[in-house]
Amino acid sequence: MAASTIAKFSDELTSAAAQAGQSVVTVFARRRIPSSGIYWREGVVVTAEHTIRREDEIKILLPDGKRVDAQLAGRDPGTDLAVLKVEKDKAAVPQFGDPAQLKLANFVLALGRTRAGNLVASSGIIGGIGGEWRTWRGGRIDQSIRLDLELYPGFSGGPLVSAEGKVLGVNTNGLGRGRAVTIPVATVNRTVDELLKKGYIARPYLGIAMQPVAIPENLRGKLKSPRSGGLMVLHVEGGSPAEKAGIVLGDTVVELAGKSTLDTEHIRGLLASAKIGDAVSATVLRAGSPVEVSIKLTERPAR
Repeated sequence: MAASTIAKFSDELTSAAAQAGQSVVTVFARRRIPSSGIYWREGVVVTAEHTIRREDEIKILLPDGKRVDAQLAGRDPGTDLAVLKVEKDKAAVPQFGDPAQLKLANFVLALGRTRAGNLVASSGIIGGIGGEWRTWRGGRIDQSIRLDLELYPGFSGGPLVSAEGKVLGVNTNGLGRGRAVTIPVATVNRTVDELLKKGYIARPYLGIAMQPVAIPENLRGKLKSPRSGGLMVLHVEGGSPAEKAGIVLGDTVVELAGKSTLDTEHIRGLLASAKIGDAVSATVLRAGSPVEVSIKLTERPAR
């Protein structure tokens, strides 16, 4: 590549970082290393939920160097997003790009802002891209965007930026079990809307704690479809859908919605696709005999 071409590309990246950087803020909501955030809408800052360690006395350092108060409007561990409210007209709302147009190996920037307010960047490529996926915390992400770049300490909550300076989503290392991923614009917008309205994301739940157990061979024949294992109920939350359905401590759930329950991943997957108000059939072993129950899913209470 010719030196002039490299220099031009370098200048384009500088412009892209400067353009998107007008919307990047520092979020002081935990001890030691602060996180980054994006002035997503007028009076609204979005950041990574796992970086919010206190809900009071949150401060935001704006691109112009001013430090302002912020109030937590809502948080969602499922998508690792938190919404903070600040005074309007304090920063610039970014230009948004379309993550659906991303291709494998596209060059991108991750931006953050330091404790002192300096804009910082990390560069790399799109390392993996795919369709909708569910996080290990139960959140629905519209698009899988895996990054091949370094998210340095404090970068979570900052934007993924295209070479044109457009924001494609919110970066985090809190969902990929240490791997850098991006929460795309569509997911962020949907989550922000609900967090501003309710302060949390409404999701269905069962209200039970379980652990995998093996089913004795002499009991397998009593089931419609023989199962080698299930999930024993160790705790039933008062007032939960499970309690209202009659599930009790010591029951072993062997089937839920027609599918075997060999581990808690099966349960999380089912709940991720279910809706509040759905009635879910379940088969449990109780005192050695199968019992059929119907569980009406309700909204998980806000914590």
